[in-house]
Amino acid sequence: MKTLFCLLAAACAVVFPPRACAAPAKQDDVAREFLWQQFRELPADARPRVGVALSGGGAKGFAHVGVLQILSDAGFPVDCLAGTSMGSVVGSMYCAGLPFEKIWEIGGAASFAKVSGDYNAVGMLELVLSQKLFSSEKMESFVNSYMGGKTFDQLKIPFSCSAMDLKTGENIVFREGPVAIAVRASMNIPGLFSPVQYRQRYLVDGGVADFLPVQSARDMGADWVLASVTLGDYSAAKFHSILSYVMQVMDIRGAILAEAAMKKADFVVEPHVSDISFVELNRCPQAGERGVLAMNENIASAEESLIFFSINEIASQYNK
Repeated sequence: MKTLFCLLAAACAVVFPPRACAAPAKQDDVAREFLWQQFRELPADARPRVGVALSGGGAKGFAHVGVLQILSDAGFPVDCLAGTSMGSVVGSMYCAGLPFEKIWEIGGAASFAKVSGDYNAVGMLELVLSQKLFSSEKMESFVNSYMGGKTFDQLKIPFSCSAMDLKTGENIVFREGPVAIAVRASMNIPGLFSPVQYRQRYLVDGGVADFLPVQSARDMGADWVLASVTLGDYSAAKFHSILSYVMQVMDIRGAILAEAAMKKADFVVEPHVSDISFVELNRCPQAGERGVLAMNENIASAEESLIFFSINEIASQYNK
């Protein structure tokens, strides 16, 4: 009887709008679980291509790890992934096939010392007195330490990341070449780090041009896109340093860009990380845990969204 009900639920969804197919909660759960299993059994070339977009946000962006882990546990396919800034760091690790255990370990040991050798008392003094920006070369070495010098075409899942050309204002999307320098450019904070010079361009953090790269995921062929967004509460900011001013500008710019990008996504999850500042890398594990909570609360809704988007493909299995 359950199978019969679920088949009827699938047929109902094809004929009527989703909201018209009201059913008791338990029956909804049974139908969703059945239809989700049917979706998962579809060959990759017989279902919509699923993309994930990961926003910037500094330390807040480590919440994406928790989001991806819950998606993985639920059997959510990820056919392509686009990331910006911290989203590019997390996304590159995931697309390279690093185990979640290793990614959490990396987040637990995160510090600015691994991003730049200049982030110390002497470096800060030089930044203030001689206006000498930090170098982010160590970030590239750090990425290579877990990436093993991979290029984009060597990743297990198609991946792209965004940076901005400081001279033209263009959003530069990396989809080929070495991954490490692309990720370095994508999270190269303007006003703190020197621009990354690459292929005759001067590149800075992609968060100022494409904070939430939903369109990049679409350009990679995604039909349905889930966006993970980690925004800060810039209204509560306190200005006590040059860095705090820079981060405030980044947060405001990110919020403006995210508002438009979220409208282009099919499903949005927003982990509650607004109290974690851009530079609090010691709180990356906490951000990750909040990503787990947020995606866990929304996984059933995300499944339903993808099921309804794919209902014709699911129903076609019974027309053969």
